Amino acid sequence: MGYTIRVPSPRALAALRKSTNFLIALKALAVAIALIALYFQDLNIVFRDALNNEVTSYIIIIPFLLAYLVYRKRKMLRAAISTKTQDQPKNTQHLQTLAGTLLCVIAILLYWSGSYTFTPLEYHMLTLPLFAAGLTLALFNLQTLRQAFFPIVFLLFLAPPPSEILYGLGSILSVVSSEVSTAIVNVFGIPATLSGEFGTPTIVVTRPDSSVMNFSVDVACSGIYSLIGFVVFGAFVAFIVRDKLWKKALTFAIGFPLIYLLNVLRITIIIGIGYQIGEQLALDVFHLLGGWVLIFLGTLLLLLISEKIIKTQIFGRKQTPCISCKSDQPLSAETYCKACGRILKHPQTRSTKIDITKIATLVLATMLLLSLQTPVFAATRGPAQILIQTPDGEQGSTQLFPEISNYTIMFQYRDTEFERVSKQDLSLIYLYAPQQEDKQPVWIVLEIAGTTIPLHRWETCLVTWPQTHGYQPGVTQLELRDIQILDNPLIIGRYFGFQYRSDNQIQLVLYWYETNAFTINNSTQQEHVKLSLIVYPDKPEDIPKMETQLQTMAIAVASYWQPIKTMNLFSMLIRQQGTTMAAAITTLVIAIAVFYLFELNKRKQANRILYQKLSQPNQQLISIIQKTQKATIPTLNNIEETYRRTTGDAITIDQLEQKIVELEKTGIVKSRIISNQDQPTQTWRV
Repeated sequence: MGYTIRVPSPRALAALRKSTNFLIALKALAVAIALIALYFQDLNIVFRDALNNEVTSYIIIIPFLLAYLVYRKRKMLRAAISTKTQDQPKNTQHLQTLAGTLLCVIAILLYWSGSYTFTPLEYHMLTLPLFAAGLTLALFNLQTLRQAFFPIVFLLFLAPPPSEILYGLGSILSVVSSEVSTAIVNVFGIPATLSGEFGTPTIVVTRPDSSVMNFSVDVACSGIYSLIGFVVFGAFVAFIVRDKLWKKALTFAIGFPLIYLLNVLRITIIIGIGYQIGEQLALDVFHLLGGWVLIFLGTLLLLLISEKIIKTQIFGRKQTPCISCKSDQPLSAETYCKACGRILKHPQTRSTKIDITKIATLVLATMLLLSLQTPVFAATRGPAQILIQTPDGEQGSTQLFPEISNYTIMFQYRDTEFERVSKQDLSLIYLYAPQQEDKQPVWIVLEIAGTTIPLHRWETCLVTWPQTHGYQPGVTQLELRDIQILDNPLIIGRYFGFQYRSDNQIQLVLYWYETNAFTINNSTQQEHVKLSLIVYPDKPEDIPKMETQLQTMAIAVASYWQPIKTMNLFSMLIRQQGTTMAAAITTLVIAIAVFYLFELNKRKQANRILYQKLSQPNQQLISIIQKTQKATIPTLNNIEETYRRTTGDAITIDQLEQKIVELEKTGIVKSRIISNQDQPTQTWRV
């Protein structure tokens, strides 16, 4: 059987290649623009916080790590994008696009549902990988999603860690680290004892001059910040290792005890320096060896342990250059090297109406979603003048808050000490003084900061933080729940009731977050705001009445701040039924996946029947391909070697290729492009 191969001219090949590259670049650009546009306000908050917060400072480096991951996978991504899907069962060819679209819809529904909670940012960032996966599947194919899976999952590290987990794990690490460090310095003859008198584990060291040095191992010293950042680098290192999956997993697992031991070593060294030289130098060394230095040292040690002990191949084994396809040879018309299987040219894919329709639909959908998108925190009109000059000096403007019947709004003071400690821009305290004796005064606290980090939650400061540091909170929690303040737009506040242990005073707080444009020092600035309404009931029986009073006044204040956006009918529907709709669509995606697997299995059964009808030489060749793929990479050259050893007959590469191509038409043998050290390689599998 003869074949006539018409090789395109160099000019035609160049034109096709440019057309293909342009289409791929256009799709990739559409995905990137959609992700950045829809998540811009969330990413803006996340990165602004990372620049001002030690806990999430590792987020700054994630874009660079992501860029390297994509660069590392560039060849395989290019090959996967060019993979044809025509060999799928006819009734499943469009299921990938449908499944990808539904994943995007699920991400959007969860995004909007999260917008109407007290912690919208966390919800939003957790939907980012899901939305990216959906876009990749819808615009490209399943093979591309497989290759991009780890970089997409890596986006999860952009989500800020929950404060409850942060403080809980940090307190455990602080206790264990202080105990181990105390034991180590005692072995070296340094008199040190561990004390919990001050709540936080404290290592008490008696210096040679009989002076006492106290080293408190709080959450910041526990190594939890370095551990969180190191998780990112540990996952990155495990991925770039070119070796077996179990070695990658072991490399990642070793990182956790490694960073912990480094932190213990850091504390031990600081105690030794303080004992021999002095406390001030010890503190200087503590700051020098913290955070990024610890992460950097841990990453280097992890790479060293991975290569020397686990024997992983970080940069891959050096392979013998293939003579048939080395770069100094003239460019062949073949799409792959028949000797080593390396892809020389990717299949040319012309732009189709379907591709153009997908891109146009994504652009239009992005524009529509941006027009419906709600802010992460309720945004209000501005600018508003905060501080005003009076004969008595600078005071907070009372025009920031509404006039409420039977109450007089008064500015009380600016808490500059709290601003310094919490690193807030402003902390202003106002009072709604009652004009009638039967009403309770209501305090209102206005906290303003450039990021959300300094605007701590009440329950975290008063309950979670003390508990995670190993000592009794100063208050007893009475109630904690979310309360709807406004319906349109939806503003969710948190109601927190507690009682002081010292004097049994009851305090009720209703607080919420917003963003606003303020005038500070004659310039308009977009700031994050926490508004807290506070009352002090005289007795427990007054709590229900005081709660109602707080909610009424919160509605008045939130309405006075004039929210920029109101919820349209679509947003109202998402708020009410978003989670239910997401669950229903998730069920549909699972059903599509089950149907897809069912069709593939049905096709496999049909292939088994077809196999019985094939000639004995074809059955033998299929058996040889199976044997090759179990032993090594089933490239054409390796299949030829197996064929020669099995049959004892000689066969040329071209003859073998022709036979395999004929078998491909039956559907039993499939052409597959696999990764050989991130190098696309042509193989065949049964």
